[in-house]
Amino acid sequence: MSLFALNIGFAVVFTTLLGRGTIPSFLFGFFVGYLALWLSQPLYHDTRYFKKLPKAINLIGFFLKELAISNLKVLWDIITPGHINRPGIIGVPLTACSDLEIFLVANLVSLTPGTLSVDVSQDRKILYVHIMFLDDVEQARRDIKNGLEKRVLEVLRS
Repeated sequence: MSLFALNIGFAVVFTTLLGRGTIPSFLFGFFVGYLALWLSQPLYHDTRYFKKLPKAINLIGFFLKELAISNLKVLWDIITPGHINRPGIIGVPLTACSDLEIFLVANLVSLTPGTLSVDVSQDRKILYVHIMFLDDVEQARRDIKNGLEKRVLEVLRS
């Protein structure tokens, strides 16, 4: 059984024992289960779970921050009389090479308001992205590569 499934099981049992079926009690049970598994880490052979979960949480936190910032930019553009958008399409060279890596990077970019993954090149090395607020092309490429793509690759390759 994977440690993640075992941790989910701990969280379900913890939530059941508390008698409350709330998300905070499940998350607290998940945290307690993670702590218990971490303390018993020497019993497991060569596991990546304790490295991967913090990186996944980092990816989720980064994405939620970018989501909030993008929502505020789009909202500001909508409610103000003058438009601040400068749309454009750029090609972002990809380090991601597997189908899952490219899929996650492209879809996380598309889920962020103001950006949309348009296409992937035939050789799967360039992701074409439509950006609503494009000030600096190189900075936008760096933001995607050092932001979402880097964090997705940390989760999937660690």
